[in-house]
Amino acid sequence: MAKKVEIKTSENDGNVEDFLATVEDEQRRTDALSVLEIFKKVTGEPPKMWGATIVGFGNRKLYRSDGGELDWLITGFSPRKASLTLYVLNGAPNQADLLAKLGKHKASGGCLHIKKLTDVDSAVLEQLIANSVKKVTG
Repeated sequence: MAKKVEIKTSENDGNVEDFLATVEDEQRRTDALSVLEIFKKVTGEPPKMWGATIVGFGNRKLYRSDGGELDWLITGFSPRKASLTLYVLNGAPNQADLLAKLGKHKASGGCLHIKKLTDVDSAVLEQLIANSVKKVTG
């Protein structure tokens, strides 16, 4: 049996709305509330806090190369100071095509960084999230 790995970023009982209310930048807070609704619609899952700053949806087991396993979110986002960070980049089908149509963004690793929600096409963003979730949940 794989050993369970404990990490700081785990699902907890924190209140998502209370957390989002603490986002200082008004635009980022407004965008985070809008993205929250998109994620709820796409995933059908209730939002949960993961660690102190990530809003996650669903959970899954990840298996590490050292034999450890950990619980991790299926998808989610975090309203960081520099950008709204969405955890949706996983090589899902049509991901590159959708990113080309999305609008102004940066991508790094599994993260999609958006300065302002008005910089992107919300329908394309919704499809990116849906494809990411579908890839993870099979």
